[in-house]
Amino acid sequence: MKDDKSDFTQGSIPKKMIRFMIPILGALVLQAMYGAVDLLVVGRFGTTAGLSAVSTGSQILNLVTFVITALATGLTVLIARYIGEKNFQKIGPLIGGTTVLFLIISAILFIIMVFGARNIALLMQAPEEAVDLTAQYVRICGAGIFFIVAYNVIAAIFRGLGDSRSPLLFVLIACIINVFGDLFLVAGLHMNVAGAAIATVAAQAVSVVISLVIMFRRTLPFRIHAKDFRLGKECAVFLRIGTPLALQEFMTQLSFIAICAFVNALGLTASSGYGVACKIVNFAMLIPSALTQSMSSFISQNVGAGKEDRARKAMLTGMTFGVIIGTAVFALIWFRGDLLTGIFTADTAVVSKGFEYLRGFAPETIVTAVLFSFLGYFNGHEKTVWTMVQGLAQTFLVRLPLSYFQSIQPNASLTAIGLASPTSTIFGILLNTGYFIWMTRQMKKKK
Repeated sequence: MKDDKSDFTQGSIPKKMIRFMIPILGALVLQAMYGAVDLLVVGRFGTTAGLSAVSTGSQILNLVTFVITALATGLTVLIARYIGEKNFQKIGPLIGGTTVLFLIISAILFIIMVFGARNIALLMQAPEEAVDLTAQYVRICGAGIFFIVAYNVIAAIFRGLGDSRSPLLFVLIACIINVFGDLFLVAGLHMNVAGAAIATVAAQAVSVVISLVIMFRRTLPFRIHAKDFRLGKECAVFLRIGTPLALQEFMTQLSFIAICAFVNALGLTASSGYGVACKIVNFAMLIPSALTQSMSSFISQNVGAGKEDRARKAMLTGMTFGVIIGTAVFALIWFRGDLLTGIFTADTAVVSKGFEYLRGFAPETIVTAVLFSFLGYFNGHEKTVWTMVQGLAQTFLVRLPLSYFQSIQPNASLTAIGLASPTSTIFGILLNTGYFIWMTRQMKKKK
């Protein structure tokens, strides 16, 4: 049974939300450090081509990770919903069925990333000097994709149970292993890109083993039987909720990969600068990401318990908290972005290009807190089809067209390309505000 700390249907909303969100944020910070440490160590002890390769290759890894995380959100939402309804007997078949499904997905990703690595590098328009190294990074990460997928699925299960601290422990251990692995393989053995990729996969593998040991030793409010490991009814329910989220995230990340390709066409310096900026962007987006993940579980529990007013207040609380933090992050990026990019490389030209992109992207740190709070609210209500629709609208109507248009201008500015992200987010806020008003009216009619 859930204890008071994981019962989101009563008590102070800000206190419980922040208590639940902080470990999620901590886990996201540490997870973001994977790519950041890879880039930092390769940037300092590797080559410029290696820096570009890790930058481009990590875009592919981010695509896979974020899509899997989005799909697994369906698992978090359903587990939290069943706990709110006290419907524990459905959780075992849900976890068993999704385990089989994610194993199939992992096998497909393994084949694509291992055997199609070079084609992926070429599709990304990796600079000529970095094509082979980019393919190498993608291939090694693809070989360990089972561990990467497993970690994100296990973390989703714990969050659905109202436990955000255990995933923090798992990723902390993995991050420590990754740091030492990078230093040993890249700085010590001079393995460049290959060393960074091997360290990442090894760290995830250890994290998965530890998380499974902890899960099997814990007293859970449900039981999983051998017969649950099949693609049954609960798996179909999961797909109904998770698939739209995964598709929306896939298209969003694909748009960022396309933007990476647009920037790669501008040369090696622009490519490396953009890659460094993206690592900083990953950190800047952690608060909104933590809001979405925590709010989906928080709101789903309250919806399951029939406490709609509390769910709505949680969304507004998340928006307020996110905007306050986002404003502080905006100021840091806008005024001292060059210092942040300088952490990753001593190449002044790369530092300048990275800062150039960050100046355009900076407003995103504020507006995305509002957007992601809306999405957490809708996900908690299982309105994931709408989440997908609004995400696709942002991607294809604003972010991609605007980024491409700016990239083909004479003396293309990375600042103008970076501005495409906050512009598309503001468009998304307008869409979601309209949908929220419509949804609220519909719920009032049903009362």
